[in-house]
Amino acid sequence: MKRLGRFLGLLLVVVALAVATGTFVPRPLWPAAAAMPAATRHILVLNNPIHTDIAIPVDDAVRRRFHFLVDAGIPADRPEVRYIVFGWGGRAFYLETPTWSELKAVPVMKALTLDASVMHVDVAGDILEPRPDIAGFDIGEDRFAALLDFIDASFQRGPKGPILVPDAAYSRFDAFYEANGHFNALVGCNTWTAAALRIAGLRTGWWNPLPVSLGLSMRLYN
Repeated sequence: MKRLGRFLGLLLVVVALAVATGTFVPRPLWPAAAAMPAATRHILVLNNPIHTDIAIPVDDAVRRRFHFLVDAGIPADRPEVRYIVFGWGGRAFYLETPTWSELKAVPVMKALTLDASVMHVDVAGDILEPRPDIAGFDIGEDRFAALLDFIDASFQRGPKGPILVPDAAYSRFDAFYEANGHFNALVGCNTWTAAALRIAGLRTGWWNPLPVSLGLSMRLYN
């Protein structure tokens, strides 16, 4: 029993050190020297205690890029829609846990070990800032284009394009799609968000498994 206690204590120390290192060591290590872009896009990172999403401002080009969303019933073409919200995550946890009250053991175990992944897509109108659960960042047009490429490449595709997960949604305005990559405790939804933000020219921590560590690193290095 004492050995088990020591092992668990050592494991907790290792995890704490990994999270701290992942937060306070920036990625990339040195900021890129670049002039302030003439035109910028304002993207948002939305967070809750365990998950982060990226909200992309909508214009005609973005609507054309993600035109397949309308076919799934997501009203991305409506004029009142100001943002398309993208998130990547574990298939079982995402689909089977719409609320905390519906938390089940099997999705949690898959999230901690290995699971297939899905993309969750939603829409939003005007989003007011500042708020504790929202962080906004300005990026240049070239970085915005690269971010859209990254998000688009996260969708798994079949002969007819992105593969919709049938009968899976939280509301009338969102949908799930099969995604590329596998989800586990080390490579999760927040590391996907961090990778997307680095593609957008921002700096994150080296490893950000939790929204709190990602948010802190973003405040430190951007």
